[in-house]
Amino acid sequence: MAEERTAVEIRDDREHGKLVALDEGGSVAGTIAYFVMYPEPGALVGVHTVVRPEHEGKGVAGALAREFCALAARQGVPVVPLCPYLAAWAERHPEQAPKAPDELVRGAERQLGSHPELF
Repeated sequence: MAEERTAVEIRDDREHGKLVALDEGGSVAGTIAYFVMYPEPGALVGVHTVVRPEHEGKGVAGALAREFCALAARQGVPVVPLCPYLAAWAERHPEQAPKAPDELVRGAERQLGSHPELF
């Protein structure tokens, strides 16, 4: 049985550390909570992926993961997927989400503590 796909609009709300998927009615279908890792060269660190129950199984999380990785690529920075969903997605799509160096992952894990708004 094929997975149902929902058309979503994805917006980057950098100020609040969220990549947001909006359904056709403009309601939030899902989000990836993230932060920007500093210093340069930096990275986008994905912390949580959440899809509202009524949108589960419709490709929303995959669309968010794809756009999150594309956003990082456009900015010339790697993705550090601390979120289990995003990590699994990145592993299945290495051409879109190259593996971050272990040192960068450890640095992101340390910086995560300074972003209590993401917990």
